[in-house]
Amino acid sequence: MPRRVLPRRGGGEPGTMTYCVGLFLRDGLVMLGDTRTNAGVDNISTFSKLYTAGVEGDRSFGLLSAGNLGITQAVWNRLQEGVLLDGEMQTLLTVPTMFRAAQLVGAAVRAVYAADGAALKAQGLSFTASFLIGGQIRGDDAHLFLVYSAGNFIEATADTPFLQIGEHKYGKPIITRVLTHDTPLEDGVKLVLVSMDDTVRTNLSVGLPLDLLVLRKDRFETPAVRRIAADDPYFAALRNGWSSRMRQTFRDLPSPEWM
Repeated sequence: MPRRVLPRRGGGEPGTMTYCVGLFLRDGLVMLGDTRTNAGVDNISTFSKLYTAGVEGDRSFGLLSAGNLGITQAVWNRLQEGVLLDGEMQTLLTVPTMFRAAQLVGAAVRAVYAADGAALKAQGLSFTASFLIGGQIRGDDAHLFLVYSAGNFIEATADTPFLQIGEHKYGKPIITRVLTHDTPLEDGVKLVLVSMDDTVRTNLSVGLPLDLLVLRKDRFETPAVRRIAADDPYFAALRNGWSSRMRQTFRDLPSPEWM
């Protein structure tokens, strides 16, 4: 069996070879990210890639990141300090709509590129960063956006109610088979955890612990992240149950008659 190895990073620069997923559901948003960060096979660390912001009763945000750790942290720091948008300095706590929040993240990405892009290129490092920004502001609906390294973005819709960044291919099949916009939040939590478990089992560049955020529509609660470690009872029961049922389902499939 081929040996799996972690991808190497040029210059030892920490990168978040991660898996992050967000669900856009009728009753709110579900966001999940792993915490593995690496700068080569012998330099593995744990960093949260899920950031939150909010004002009780007014707005709630979750931000997931993938890419170069220095870039993604710099973007978050700029979002906290303020980014020039529409001629004035704004933060996630001052933007009037979720569309403006996505624009603000894009503006922060471009500002970091303007400051650090040339230095990174001189060191042979690429400017890699992507983000999932989800949340709701009073007077606006809940939204989920994917912001690319160029600062442009797309939005999840009822027809395509999920977005992923990082090592997404391993966790995508179960989501595309099961998810709809009307999926209950509780099932959404199960779905992202199963999707993450499939990814963790397949790719060593993604690892526990996990950070989970559920934002219920029209609640405007202060975001609370749940940290899920390998010994979490619910996650352990979920991944063991999923594996056993998958094996049983496979055994129950009909054998080819021509064999």
